[in-house]
Amino acid sequence: METTALTDVPAAHQGSDKIWSMLSHLSALLGVGFVLPLVVYLAMRRESESVAANAREALNFHISVLIYSLCCLPLVFILIGIPLLLVIGFGSLVLAIIATVKASNGVCYRYPLTLRLVP
Repeated sequence: METTALTDVPAAHQGSDKIWSMLSHLSALLGVGFVLPLVVYLAMRRESESVAANAREALNFHISVLIYSLCCLPLVFILIGIPLLLVIGFGSLVLAIIATVKASNGVCYRYPLTLRLVP
């Protein structure tokens, strides 16, 4: 499955816009999960469309990872859930880093296999 960048979102022009976008994608590594992208999205959706788009993508991704992880928990008892949780964890780490690099370049990254729950 091929991932593409959102083309209709304007590029981030200010340095603070890039920082908020990058922090939204790195929130899982910072230990705050989907709380930081939610706060950034709610606070910045009227001020900067690029920050809102990045925060929305990060929020959808973190919620999707949480749902996928919860679905794997019952599978731990039959031992298939452990490797699945490892793959989800490693994949989310790699994708968050890729999205952060894209956000630092002013591009909104669309995560693959993400449920679009926040429109």
